[in-house]
Order: sequence, then structure tokens, then C-alpha cells
Amino acid sequence: MAMQPTSRNAEVDAQAVAASVSRVRARVNEAAATSGRAPGSVRILAAVKYVDAAACAALVAAGIEDLAENRLASLAEKQAAAHGATWHFIGRLQSREAASVAAQVDVIHTLCSDSAARRLAAVDGPTPARLLVQVNVDDDPAKDGVPAADVEAFLDALPAPLVVSGFMTMPALTADPAQSRRAFAELRELRDRLATTFAGRHELAELSMGTSQDYEVAIEEGATHVRLGRILFAGAE
Repeated sequence: MAMQPTSRNAEVDAQAVAASVSRVRARVNEAAATSGRAPGSVRILAAVKYVDAAACAALVAAGIEDLAENRLASLAEKQAAAHGATWHFIGRLQSREAASVAAQVDVIHTLCSDSAARRLAAVDGPTPARLLVQVNVDDDPAKDGVPAADVEAFLDALPAPLVVSGFMTMPALTADPAQSRRAFAELRELRDRLATTFAGRHELAELSMGTSQDYEVAIEEGATHVRLGRILFAGAE
């Protein structure tokens, strides 16, 4: 989701990772300040689909508190190596795996189907993961997500045990980060409107948007979480 499909299973230079993380954190804090928010108000999610357990451990050692995985099968090994991290699921949430994913992570960013919602609602006891609805802001048929026009109805129809904490989106890939600004702004505006509509039912405080290509623009438009991959390893190969 946030990294190029290349393997990073070779030995990782922990000092270089720490230096990259420090540089990125400074840029994240600067973008937050530009949008009138305090340093540290935006969480860096390290997208670890293409890295191994040792690299996850290096990220945590460098001060990254949030790790994001796309694949259920990869979670256990990486979680064992990265003690103390908050784990996010950012891959496609298949209905048959929904309950298992929720049991293993702290936050799910990709809820977008009624069937997955029903599986989550059927879990005994409180839902063990915070939930974000994936929104297809561009209404792109090639992408997952609830079309923006249908999000209100989707939230309204969710089973009562489920509480949504916010929204996630993935705009089209572009070489110009500014071209993503419209999608980010539209998601923020949707969140602001529906936060009033669903006050007392859904929290709708979080916006997961922005990757290595456009995270500063996303932060300027209100992102609370940015999903970063390759940029956290710049110079660490």
C-alpha cells in the first residue's frame, strides 16, 4: 500500500533506519505545524508488507510505535519481533478473515463491506480492534472502498456493536503530490460533516491518508495517520 513491491529481507542497518525515521518525523512535525497542529499530533504508520521481522524490530528501536501490515499470515512473526508496537491492518479485509484480523491487531483501516462488518459484529465480547472505513473518494472501480456518496448509509447500517473511529483513503498514484490534495480535502470534509450526523454513535476522529509520495499534503489536509514505507528506509539498504 505504501511501499514499492521490492524485498527488504536483507540485513538492515539499524542506525541508518533511525536516521531516516528522524528525518521523516521532522518533516511530519513541520507539516503538522503548517496545518496549525502540534508536533506529535500525526502518527507515523510504518507499512511493513515488504520488510521482514528484523526490519520491524529496527523500526520500533528507532521510535516507531505504529506498524501496519497488509497480510494476516505475516502478522504473528513480525509481532513477535516488534514488542510494544501498536499494530494496524491496512490490507484488503476479507470477510472470512475479518474476525481473525480483529483479534490480532489494534486498528483496522479497511472496513468497506457489509459481510466483513457482520463477521466483526459476531465476535464475542467487545470488538477488539478500532475500525476505520475505507472510502473510495475517487469512485475508482479498480479500488476497494465505500464510494463517498454511500458512506453515510454504510455507517447507518452497521451493526450496533461496531463503532467507527474514522476514515481511510488511497487516492490515485501520482508524481505530483499536489494532485492528491483534492481527495484528502474531500475525505476531511466528509468526516467533518458525518461526525456531526453520527455524534454519539461513531467517533469519526481519525483520518488515515497519505503515503511516502504525498504524506505532507495529506497532513496539511488533516491526516491523523500517514502510512509510510520506503521513505523510512532511505539510505538504510
